Amino acid sequence: MKETTFILNGEEITIEYEEGMSLLDVLREKCDITSCKDGCSGQGYCGACTVLIDGKAMTSCNRDPSSVEGKNIITIEGLEKEEKLLLANALVKEGGIQCGFCTPGIMLRIKSFLDTHPKSTREEKARALSPNLCRCTGYQRIIDAIETAEEHWKTKTPVNVDDPPRRADFFGEKYGLKREYEPKKDGVGYSTKRYRGLDMALGQKPYIADMKVEGMLHGAFLLSEHPRAVIKKIDLTEAEKACGVVKILTAKDVPGKRFIGHIIPDWPIFVDEGETTRYVGDVIAMVVADSMFHARAAVEKIKVEYEVLEPLDDPIKAMDTTAEKIHESGNILSRTVFSRGDVEEAFRNSKYFVKQEFRTQRIEHAFLEVEASLALPTDKGVHVYSQGQGVHEDQRQIAEVLGLEKENVIVELVTNGGAFGGKEDLSVQAQTALAAYLLKKPVKTVLTREQSLRMHPKRHPMIMRYEVGADENGKLTGARIRIIGDTGAYASVGGAVVERAAGHSCGPYYLPAIDVDATAVYTNNPPCGAMRGFGVNQTSFAIETCLNMIAAMMRDDGKEIDDFDIRERNILREGKRFATGQIMTKTVVGLQKCLDAVKEQYKNYKGPKGIACGIKNTGIGNALEDTGRVLIRVLEDERLEILTGFTEMGQGLFTVLTQAVSELTNIHPSKMDVKSISYDKTKCGMTTASRATALDTMAAKYAAEKLAEDLKNHSPKELVGKEYHGEYVTNITVKPGTPVDNPITHLAFSYAVQVAFLDENGKLKKILAAHDVGRAVNPLAVAGQIEGGIHMGLGHTLSEDFPTTKSVPVSLKIRDLQILKAKDTPEIEVIIIEEPEEIGGFGAKGVGEIGLVPTAGAVTGAFYQYDGKWRTELPIARKKR
Repeated sequence: MKETTFILNGEEITIEYEEGMSLLDVLREKCDITSCKDGCSGQGYCGACTVLIDGKAMTSCNRDPSSVEGKNIITIEGLEKEEKLLLANALVKEGGIQCGFCTPGIMLRIKSFLDTHPKSTREEKARALSPNLCRCTGYQRIIDAIETAEEHWKTKTPVNVDDPPRRADFFGEKYGLKREYEPKKDGVGYSTKRYRGLDMALGQKPYIADMKVEGMLHGAFLLSEHPRAVIKKIDLTEAEKACGVVKILTAKDVPGKRFIGHIIPDWPIFVDEGETTRYVGDVIAMVVADSMFHARAAVEKIKVEYEVLEPLDDPIKAMDTTAEKIHESGNILSRTVFSRGDVEEAFRNSKYFVKQEFRTQRIEHAFLEVEASLALPTDKGVHVYSQGQGVHEDQRQIAEVLGLEKENVIVELVTNGGAFGGKEDLSVQAQTALAAYLLKKPVKTVLTREQSLRMHPKRHPMIMRYEVGADENGKLTGARIRIIGDTGAYASVGGAVVERAAGHSCGPYYLPAIDVDATAVYTNNPPCGAMRGFGVNQTSFAIETCLNMIAAMMRDDGKEIDDFDIRERNILREGKRFATGQIMTKTVVGLQKCLDAVKEQYKNYKGPKGIACGIKNTGIGNALEDTGRVLIRVLEDERLEILTGFTEMGQGLFTVLTQAVSELTNIHPSKMDVKSISYDKTKCGMTTASRATALDTMAAKYAAEKLAEDLKNHSPKELVGKEYHGEYVTNITVKPGTPVDNPITHLAFSYAVQVAFLDENGKLKKILAAHDVGRAVNPLAVAGQIEGGIHMGLGHTLSEDFPTTKSVPVSLKIRDLQILKAKDTPEIEVIIIEEPEEIGGFGAKGVGEIGLVPTAGAVTGAFYQYDGKWRTELPIARKKR
């Protein structure tokens, strides 16, 4: 043991710690300071662990405890009350919080900056913020919060959290646009402040890694060293003797099903001796010990004998019938094929023709909270705390692994620190539940950042071959599209992603003839599954570039047409067919309204500029059921509890549910608690496909209407103990290629138009984004979602990548993901268009994913205008490592 003495939040303390522990470990494990978050496991890059050391903001995860001997350390808990509330209120007021995981570290960064820079420019604020990553917000509204805090910092006057945000023109009023109605305060359409936003800012909202229960043990995983190797022997001898070890679990300890999966159960929770690994994230063993530190140390002592095999890392080679099989079923996970009209005839009659291959990269979600789970044994099973994107799906799979009836497994959501699709699949929940069930003790498992990068599914790399024709006026005539998606080692939802990419492959444009064939292929690369955009942003990049190429050909022929004009000529309109054949309804006019909203700015800008349109489904569709369920309970003290099965992961679902209930009952959102738990009455399915707000606000509306009716004749006190259930089930869709006149593949669509502006030196200076969201239940949250989506789309376009060599990640450093920092992010301006959609509660439809769908097309189009070079591969500014 070692020892260090320092001043923590005004009190001198002496701490004993083990060799290898960081300052962050000491603060969290020895001092119970959990406001400091571990986002990068000692890499010192994400900033979530920021503390003040002698007044300077510094990371703590990469700092030896001995280095702070005699120094003064301040965490959120040690700030003066007036400063703490000032900063927290500024962030909440401006919408600078989404998942909240990064926020305490950012607050301390802001405090340090304002102490030394009482007045600064917006650019200087962005540079100061850049040591801290935020994956949710796109930084714009955090910088707004710094501006607000700056105005109050010298005098320390309070910030009124209920004041409007600095940038409150959500609906384009400065461009002559206007919202058609005035919402009531804290009801639907009002920018109600984020549910538990202050708690997040102050570090008082626990995430799973922060939770502790008496007698809790800790789990740690051993992952495969090789993407493809036969496990000859697992030797646990030395590890079992290690300090604090209670039990080591392997495949032989699983009492139920060992293979899991949403759609295809092909993913083992442990790979057994004699079996072949499929990627470097396969779990071989789990150590359970008395501390996380001891569990991780013991993992290093497990010895595995491998017979190393050559990995299959090329999806094109994997499609060959002579290739080694990743799974017994073969290397083709899925194939989506549909067509309409005569494509060859369309091409023969086309004046203009484009034939081009496009390639996009694998991308890591980089949510700042790594995967974690806490499981507690119960009389008949387990109670699991999960950060996953579907408590009921987690419940089903965990019950199968344990060999238990579903009702003996309760899964409760602990609102997570970001997900973006990457927490749909089970990661650590099943193994942690198994350990708790077998040992009859609470067990918590938290991955390291390196393990997180190895384990969970990524965004699909895609190869897309497009042939597109147009007539002499630029009207599209037909398209032949071939897509190959590298889905990696396991199914996850890869088949659905590639199916969605195919269905959206023509973008928001009408083509009378199409021929689409898309294949998801297994390899030994990291699995690929759900990630914000779900395959649509890849194909959007391709079709948008094809439109630009056709417009350029027409200009070469002397025709007056720009990239705006060709889009306006081809967008979907009422009665026209989407790529899958679905006939568009009257709400498709939202797309034209988005174009109209940006037209003047686009046409009047004389520098390099690019424009792209986007379309994204609301609801899973494709023949699957979409359901929202809400249960309202009346509690003591005139409080309500709202229960659902969808996940809050920063998108603001819990906030909008309180608004929906408040709209109908006039009960203030501050009187409501919201929770996601795996009860039958709250079964909703996965939180995916931009559907949670649309479906759950409808379910909440149904439940709240019943409560409102009772409140006409009863006081809340008289209704204590009563429950009000709301259920909204839709099952009207079919799969692409279904031979019916109107193949409705999706419940509804959101639309967007984005414009990228470059300066005279070719630097990206601004993104203007007009988005039809149906009804903006919370405009501040909607704008924040769009800005965050655009930031992720910019990373997808410009820099982000997760490359592998022979199926092994080139780097497990979060800095090498090339995520854009605050100083690298251009100005983003959002215009919200509201064309209400009847399938969603109060007219709402999806907004979470479409923010990044058109971004690549707009940005690459602008760069073509600047230098005349077509970009057909992403990212366009890949850096050498």
